[in-house]
Amino acid sequence: MKNRIMEYFLITFGAFLVALGVYFFLVPSNLAVGGVSGLAIVLKAYLPNLNIGILSMIMNGILFVVGFLFIGVGFGAKTIYSSMAISGFLGLMEVFYPMQQPFTDDLFLVLVMGVLVSGAGIAIVFNQNASTGGTDIIAKILNKYFKLSIGVGLFIADFFIVAAAGFVFGIEVFMYAFIGLILNGTVIDGMIEGFNTCVEVMIISQESDKIRDYVMNRMERGVTVYQATGGYTRQPKEVLLTVVGKREFIQLRKFIKQTDRQAFITTKKAHEILGEGFSELD
Repeated sequence: MKNRIMEYFLITFGAFLVALGVYFFLVPSNLAVGGVSGLAIVLKAYLPNLNIGILSMIMNGILFVVGFLFIGVGFGAKTIYSSMAISGFLGLMEVFYPMQQPFTDDLFLVLVMGVLVSGAGIAIVFNQNASTGGTDIIAKILNKYFKLSIGVGLFIADFFIVAAAGFVFGIEVFMYAFIGLILNGTVIDGMIEGFNTCVEVMIISQESDKIRDYVMNRMERGVTVYQATGGYTRQPKEVLLTVVGKREFIQLRKFIKQTDRQAFITTKKAHEILGEGFSELD
């Protein structure tokens, strides 16, 4: 129950960031860098009486059906919640802080701020196995069935929206939006990778029993033990292999330093850790 509450809290927070970045930075400058909100910016030029929230809801409705069919009910339910939350936040922002003009005439500054804020929100939502709706659903489908990264999937899905924005608002907007499209994918991939990054640690020590006990009983992490032979000494050695979080590694390194200052340690980043103690194997 607590995990579910936290999951929806993070989805809500991510949706708020998406709405914040889109409404305050991208919409006032007509920077349609992709997504249903970007397509809504383009369509609003022809349908000025409809607000972006209504246009987004109509287009999301079509893509929700696609999401249910290809990704599943659980993903669809959370995506509906996320997209409705974004529409709600956009509506509240429009009521309480109507934007008459951009914060600045510097399109590049507005673009960077908008993409960083909204991209961070999308990454948070994706990390909860959900989506902000729209072309994010297409990106998630490409990720699931064709193993494309989320960023690349979004690039493919959103390129045509950026091209449409260029057709409606001019070549300058197209160039800025295209830069934003590339930056958006980079921000999302980088943040998702950061969320899921752990540290794979290999340890060779004369005090391997103490270190193994510490990892298993104090840190509650698993350890794999390999039997090896020193190339120079020809003496048998135990090699410990474990995977821990980035903060946990600091704790483990401190313990090893106190236990055996002659220990040999190597580390490397490990991505998408699935199984007991980490993310569930879906």
